Amino acid sequence: MNTSRQADSQSNVAEFSVSEISGALKRTVEDAFGHVRVRGEVSGYRGPHSSGHAYFALKDDRARLEAVIWRGVFSKLKFLPQEGLEIIATGKLTTYPGSSKYQIVIDSVEPAGAGALMALLEERKKKLAAEGLFDDSRKKPLPFMPRVIGVVTSPTGAVIRDIIHRISDRFPVHVMVWPVRVQGETTGDEVSNAVAGFNALPGEGPLPRPDLLIVARGGGSLEDLWGFNDEAVVRAVAASDIPVISAVGHETDWTLIDLAADRRAPTPTGAAEMAVPVRAELEASLARLSARLKGAISREGDRKRQALRALSRALPSPDQLLALPRRRFDEAAGRLGRALTAATQRKRIAFNSLRLSPATLERRLIEARRRTAASGERLPGVFLSLVRAQRTRFDRDAARVSPMALNQRIAYWRDRLSQARRRADTQVDILLKQGHASADQAMRLARSLSHEGVLERGFALVRGPDDLPLKRAVDIQPGLELQIQFADGVARAVAASDGRKAVAATKKSKPPNDGPKGQGSLF
Repeated sequence: MNTSRQADSQSNVAEFSVSEISGALKRTVEDAFGHVRVRGEVSGYRGPHSSGHAYFALKDDRARLEAVIWRGVFSKLKFLPQEGLEIIATGKLTTYPGSSKYQIVIDSVEPAGAGALMALLEERKKKLAAEGLFDDSRKKPLPFMPRVIGVVTSPTGAVIRDIIHRISDRFPVHVMVWPVRVQGETTGDEVSNAVAGFNALPGEGPLPRPDLLIVARGGGSLEDLWGFNDEAVVRAVAASDIPVISAVGHETDWTLIDLAADRRAPTPTGAAEMAVPVRAELEASLARLSARLKGAISREGDRKRQALRALSRALPSPDQLLALPRRRFDEAAGRLGRALTAATQRKRIAFNSLRLSPATLERRLIEARRRTAASGERLPGVFLSLVRAQRTRFDRDAARVSPMALNQRIAYWRDRLSQARRRADTQVDILLKQGHASADQAMRLARSLSHEGVLERGFALVRGPDDLPLKRAVDIQPGLELQIQFADGVARAVAASDGRKAVAATKKSKPPNDGPKGQGSLF
């Protein structure tokens, strides 16, 4: 009974479609809030859409309200909204059934002062600027051709794909990605840790240390990019030893990291273009410079060659160079004969004027004796000096050649001789063992190949009177003396029949089945 009543009560409830509910809500909101004035901060404003309408949001510290300005109203506004600006918007509230949202349709806009986020941003900007974090003197030049580029961005977005694609097109290098969240409360800490982590990599570790960093993110509202205004991010970028390119947002967006970075790029693709040069352009420039160098070398060679020809024309000929020396030689040769004649005459006059007398000879003998006596007096001293020098040299040589040194050398060579003797004995033992092993192996091989081993297996060797082996039965004649050698001795026998008849009989008869065919003689 209760179940039936509950079913009847549920069946009496009116049913609405989704469109009816959305329309009812729309009418209710528009009737209750037909004309309102709302104060809030502009967020997500990007100017008018391609259709001419403008879409953005108004927010305060606790709520967010979607806003729209239709094209007809936007063209008549005296004051246009700006990102982060606090405004007073007049219009009516309505709903958008397509996404179950409510929004304000603005009819007029008037400024109400700077927004809270913009005020905070300006205050933080002034504080960090006062510390010198935005000074141009702190900014480092970008490397012309980095080998490794570190990228701090989201690994799943289109930004990293655009950067890698652009770098691959221009100049392929090694790209390392440090994944971070580029929106949310943890963005500041993750980005600052990523920049510090890249700087902490060792130069010779398993991971290469980047030569350049790119901090990148796509466009968004001021709230979406707020993580890149974090003070920790700005300080990490300013303290980075690796040059940093900031590529956050679009060209119209700006954050504090743009001011602290060494270079700001309008877009992530622009950052990739700043990071690496165009390889094709470098190759073309190199080819152009190479051609210029070859041309310059060729022109310099031609210029030097022409200068050499000019100098060679200015130089005198060999005959002209030798003419003056040749003339001086001829004049000296002419004077030489006359000078010899004059010198001979002077010598003859001097000789004739020389008078030889006993007194002159005696004076010369006395002078010679005096020089000899002086030399004799100096001779003992010189001799003693030579003896002392020889004794000093002998003592020095004797000190070097001492019995101790000789004994040490004798002991050293005796030890070397003993070691050589021990090695020789060891080597002889090894060679003897190898020789014994080879001889044993050869004996075993000879024993296995000898006919005596075959005799041990039950065979016999038949020899004739001449002690030669008989290999065929046809060689045996009646009455032939035979020597049959077994493994344990030799027996003598006489052939009773002709070997040719035995062979013929053997061919006619059927061979027995109880033994191997043809077994009887070793040969």
